[in-house]
Amino acid sequence: MGMFDGRLGDLAGSLLGGGSGGKGGDMLGGLLGQLGGGHGASGGGNTAMLTAVMAMVQQQGGLEGLAAKFQQGGLGELVQSWVGTGANAAVSPAQLEHVLGAESLASVAQSAGVAPAQASTGLAAMLPELVNQLTPNGQIPANSGELLSQGMSMLKGMLGK
Repeated sequence: MGMFDGRLGDLAGSLLGGGSGGKGGDMLGGLLGQLGGGHGASGGGNTAMLTAVMAMVQQQGGLEGLAAKFQQGGLGELVQSWVGTGANAAVSPAQLEHVLGAESLASVAQSAGVAPAQASTGLAAMLPELVNQLTPNGQIPANSGELLSQGMSMLKGMLGK
């Protein structure tokens, strides 16, 4: 489990902007900055957003299913840039809606407790980095579903749920 713990710390630290393997509070501060918020009450909402994004990836069939959806939607090059070792290509909220569907984005919004437009913007900001961090060697690992589950448990613990 040690490898998973370290990887999750790195993932959360990167996604939350707090550096690798940092404490929950430090990591939340970075996420607030990434999403344009400040410290305080909105921190739980941003953690909820990240948890909702990770749940959405699981609902899409994990990283493999997500990559297949983007490929089918004609945007396979985007997700491949996130998986690969180079720079991550940006994705727009409109592209996400095209690939994932409005229902999926509405589910993320509801789970995170935010407006659909805010969920789309947050998803566009978080998804490339989430995929990038879960694919450090430029390929989707066989245990990506387990990493997502563990990451979600860690974030839910930060929310106190």
